[in-house]
Amino acid sequence: MKQFKIKEIYLLLKKWWETIDLTIYEKSILNKEIISFNQQLLRLKEKKIRIGSYGKSGVGKSSILNALLKKDVFKTDIINGTTKEIQSETWTLKDKTLNRCELLDSPGFDFCNIKFPDKVYSCINHSDLILFIVSGDLNRNELSEISSFIKDGKKIIVILNKIDLYNKNELEEILENIKSKLPKDLNIPIIINNENNLKNYITEFITRYGEILLTLNSIQSADKLFLRIKEQRLKRRQKLAQSTIGKFSTMKASAVALNPFILFDVTGSFALDIALISELSQIYGLKLKGESKRKIFKNISINNLCLGVTQVGVNTSFNLIKKVILLTAPFTNGLSLLPYGPIAIIQAAIAVYSTKILGKLAAKEIFIRSKASFIDPAIMIQNLTLNDPEILNHINIYFSNRNLNNNFVSILP
Repeated sequence: MKQFKIKEIYLLLKKWWETIDLTIYEKSILNKEIISFNQQLLRLKEKKIRIGSYGKSGVGKSSILNALLKKDVFKTDIINGTTKEIQSETWTLKDKTLNRCELLDSPGFDFCNIKFPDKVYSCINHSDLILFIVSGDLNRNELSEISSFIKDGKKIIVILNKIDLYNKNELEEILENIKSKLPKDLNIPIIINNENNLKNYITEFITRYGEILLTLNSIQSADKLFLRIKEQRLKRRQKLAQSTIGKFSTMKASAVALNPFILFDVTGSFALDIALISELSQIYGLKLKGESKRKIFKNISINNLCLGVTQVGVNTSFNLIKKVILLTAPFTNGLSLLPYGPIAIIQAAIAVYSTKILGKLAAKEIFIRSKASFIDPAIMIQNLTLNDPEILNHINIYFSNRNLNNNFVSILP
């Protein structure tokens, strides 16, 4: 990635953020996410990469960071759990493309006396690179933590520490076991901590991937905030959307039931459906892109076509019944007019059902395909020109889980 790219992405994200209009409630409920994003945006501007150290208690996280710094900054002890909260220190880099590196030391994720374990995980999860420290073979809890980071699009380096506890054969066996448990398609580095091996590797890694990781993490941070904004708007406006769909269902049902002309029914229904989509867009405060409009209007056309065909079928069927009843009118005392009632009821029921289906479809499309400003952060990621599988595979996993994790069917109207 060229050096000017970071500044370009920073200006795009800054402009993106300035164009998003949040309510006071949204600012309050999303306060933590907003602060995290703005901190990441500042690090992008300052070209300051953040590296988080994570792992169980007693695996030597603080010692490894001290070795990188070549001074004892982070407290270490023979007793597990010396680190009880997140601590940070600046590491001066020789790499000229980045200005600074912030090293984060964290408590062991299995340490029972952590006051805010979720806060610790979240802080490390906002790092551009994660050093996952182990002192032996991976256990189930460690694999679970690694999997969570990977699903969130994080780049991880596994560091095997305390190798003096094992002989050569044991060390090789542990390395093979760790490798076999990690995802095969990600090629997660497993580095043995000995002498200058670790520092040289991380320095070279930052030189090669530092800018890319900093940039991607910043855009992902914006994307996650954007999804949270959309989620909150869906939740808060669900009842209003339901009420609006109900209102249009009633209007369409009345118009269809009372109007004897099928062509007018279809035309009127189409107009009401377009008005419904427009009102739903305003309710959620999200703009529809051209593709979304075309897709929804296409479904409107299909919806109304089905309504029209159904009405033709219903009317034809009842007309046959009507003729039969008319022939028997002298014997029924004028009861041949009764089919008109069922026809109106059936037509109204079809109109109500079709409007509710369309409303749900519109709300879903508005959420999935809408944008709150001139560009979506996810599109920025997709538009980055990256060919290195080290990064591409992590991006693909992020998007895969992004789609799975944002299925907000339960909060659609």
